[in-house]
Amino acid sequence: MTVTSLATVSLPTPALLIGADRLTESSGGVAVHHFPATGLADPPLPVAGVREVDLAVAAATEGARAWGALTPDRRRDALLRLADLVDEHADEIIALSIRDSGFPLRVARLGPSRASGGLRYYAGWADKIIGDVVPTWFGPAFDYTVSEPLGVIALFATWNTPVYNIGLSVAPALAAGNAVVLKPSELAPYAYLRFGELCLDAGLPPGTVNVVTGGAEAGTALVRHPGVAKVHFTGGAEVGRRVAALAAEHLKPIDLELGGKSANLVFPDADLERAVAVSVGGIVGGSGQTCITAGRMIVHDSILDEVVELAREQLRTCVIGDPFDPETTMGPVITEAARTRILGMVARAQAQGATLCAGGSAVGGDLAGGYFIEPTVLSGVRPDSELAQTEVYGPVLGILTFSTEDEAVALANDTPYGLSSYIQTKDLSRAHRVAARMHTGSVYINGRGGLGPGMPFGGYKESGYGRLGGREGLMAFMQTKNVWIALDES
Repeated sequence: MTVTSLATVSLPTPALLIGADRLTESSGGVAVHHFPATGLADPPLPVAGVREVDLAVAAATEGARAWGALTPDRRRDALLRLADLVDEHADEIIALSIRDSGFPLRVARLGPSRASGGLRYYAGWADKIIGDVVPTWFGPAFDYTVSEPLGVIALFATWNTPVYNIGLSVAPALAAGNAVVLKPSELAPYAYLRFGELCLDAGLPPGTVNVVTGGAEAGTALVRHPGVAKVHFTGGAEVGRRVAALAAEHLKPIDLELGGKSANLVFPDADLERAVAVSVGGIVGGSGQTCITAGRMIVHDSILDEVVELAREQLRTCVIGDPFDPETTMGPVITEAARTRILGMVARAQAQGATLCAGGSAVGGDLAGGYFIEPTVLSGVRPDSELAQTEVYGPVLGILTFSTEDEAVALANDTPYGLSSYIQTKDLSRAHRVAARMHTGSVYINGRGGLGPGMPFGGYKESGYGRLGGREGLMAFMQTKNVWIALDES
């Protein structure tokens, strides 16, 4: 598909997907999605209320029965068919993802392959779920365990990576035998809705995957619903706390994948161009709107000037513009409110003594209608400042300095978050030594790293708990039953 035709892909009919039905009207009213690159409004989107959540959970309950009744090989084959469909409709999904979030084509085009790759990976697990035989000593007995699906999973999907994270969340939930109520943000509804339709086309029983867009009312109803067995929430820490509190009221298990404040530790012996590209690539490719963006560089003081100059040099190649244009390397942020918030953080950082090295303003001219911000670099950031402690979720790079390894580690760990960290050094001993001291769920050394479906991913501290990816990600959507059988005749 050409770039021109990508830009003209029609949006799906605004609807909620419940069972096999597409609901174009709902009790929750409507929301209006704006294309972040232009600020222009799309057709009103129905938003789920309590009634639609009830319908979705009821459909998922039936879907879980039908899906769980299939033999493992049939679930495996259905997931493989779904993966094939995602690949076949990749161009359409890419176009909808760009309309959803404004991420540029070169980033959005990764989404379908990540989704289909995760579906294939977990399809391979679907027929390999086993239990254990447990030794016993309280008399003659045989004891074994069975891994069983939980039932209905409420999956709260984030807006910043439409479809990308399906391979890490929806795929293991389905491979484990569960049904899903997927709640995307109204900020990015279209690619998820199309994915839900492909699930039906792949032959998954109606209700196995339901897609209900909504805000706080729908989210609260979904967490509280007695038919929901578990909640997986991806999003910001503030909302995550509220969701966890709601789940606790009902003793409902929950996994949280929350924000991050990833440190990029750069030692003097590092490949500096590559080290700087780890952070610059993060604030440019997704406009800094990913939870593992290395937006906090902690640089040895002997190389500060060189690092700042390299950051400026790399940013000179940044092309800000139409996200459908393959030459564009950086798109907008998600909303006008986000742009205002981010620019406010930049201004406050300068007021606290940070030096503006690049960017720092909204983009005007032909792009003024969209939510574009210049990629921004600040040096001399105070460790206790808002910019060093708070997730920006925007194209802003803050640079701090250190003089000793111990100081670098202390600065890296000195935030409430613990999702990921980066270490740049050619010293293998240092790499292992520092990685062991990072209070983060993931550590990337001499590169940006990815989120392959076999890699356990999740946070420490206020970045949440639970893991996606690998066997851990599969077992997160299962429960263990123990069966004990007496072997004596008494």
